[in-house]
Amino acid sequence: MTAKAVSRLAQAVIALVALAPAAAAGDLVVKYDQSQLLRVPRPVTSIIIGNPSIADVTVQSPNLLVITGRTFGITNVIALDSERNVIQDQRVVVVRDGASQVSLYRGVKRETYNCSPNCNPSLMAGDDPKFFSDVKGGFEGKTTFSDKAADGSGGSN
Repeated sequence: MTAKAVSRLAQAVIALVALAPAAAAGDLVVKYDQSQLLRVPRPVTSIIIGNPSIADVTVQSPNLLVITGRTFGITNVIALDSERNVIQDQRVVVVRDGASQVSLYRGVKRETYNCSPNCNPSLMAGDDPKFFSDVKGGFEGKTTFSDKAADGSGGSN
């Protein structure tokens, strides 16, 4: 890697760290497109999500919630009991899982790849619109093909 490439990579990492939501002690940190379990001390009967576009919640059992990160940001989840008392008001921070992701920048246009171990295109909010659309179209085409094969129509278009 050249010194110029290393400098660009360092700048990109610094920019990502600066843009990442800050998590405080007690926050539930959920990775984008992944889930975390949240145990509550009493049975839940109602859930309120501050911003459902950031996180989704599913009641797995009366005392266990599944929180899924939908997009980057900060929201909260409020769990209520049968008498509408607050069981828990939990701040949720959705962050990027950078462990196996690589972002390729072409000027201001970004492309994201999941590299574990081989690199494949990945859908990531904020990617170049054309790249995002092409990757999304490829995923949708594969899903349609697989669905048709599974239902007996042979998978042909």
